[in-house]
Amino acid sequence: MFFLNRYKIELHAHSSESSRCGSVEAAELVEKYINAGYSALVLTDHYYARFFDKFSDLSWEKKLEKYLEGYKNAKEAAGDSEFKVFLGIEIKFSNDPNEYLIYGLNEEFLLKYPNLHHLNLEKFKNLAETDEAEILIFQAHPYRQGMAPADIRLIDGLEVYNGNPRHNSNNDKALNYAKKNNLKMISGSDFHEYEDLARGGIVSKELPLKINELCNLLKTGNYNLIKAGKLNLK
Repeated sequence: MFFLNRYKIELHAHSSESSRCGSVEAAELVEKYINAGYSALVLTDHYYARFFDKFSDLSWEKKLEKYLEGYKNAKEAAGDSEFKVFLGIEIKFSNDPNEYLIYGLNEEFLLKYPNLHHLNLEKFKNLAETDEAEILIFQAHPYRQGMAPADIRLIDGLEVYNGNPRHNSNNDKALNYAKKNNLKMISGSDFHEYEDLARGGIVSKELPLKINELCNLLKTGNYNLIKAGKLNLK
């Protein structure tokens, strides 16, 4: 497969509204990706204790409103344009050093099940299956310092290319591991700052219009990876 000049989709990006480490507001993030020639992005703000513990006096509904601020601002910025904004999360479970990119959930799921970060990976996967939610779990940067590949029975794939230039994510190790274990592979810029723009993502022949269509695309693997801003065959 090689899709030239087709639809670029960012799978890993953070807003300053909802990720403490993000430095770019969601509306500007959308503008930057449109100008960079992308057709869609998944906003995967950090879902972990450090965010929610700041609002310990609020109800879960109010906490979730705070968390979704970046996503909603991004959706508003995209407006009626052809650029698509999808909701994702990058979750860190309380007793797990790893981080996981979650695709397919929606606001209703997040409201129905509070404090998902208090679970572990296995319990989260079981919850999604019990709820019959079509959720995909991709481990982010599995070979970054302090992290290690999770049980392959509990994940759908790996982020084999992480474009963040301030971390050594050992992407080659992730790629080799994914190939060895026949795991689905994705790429993401891990956008936090301006220099991270358009360093990762995927290129597809078709543009997903809804999150379930994106999940179906990720299941098929019918796309190419973007590596450091360039197309890269898997």
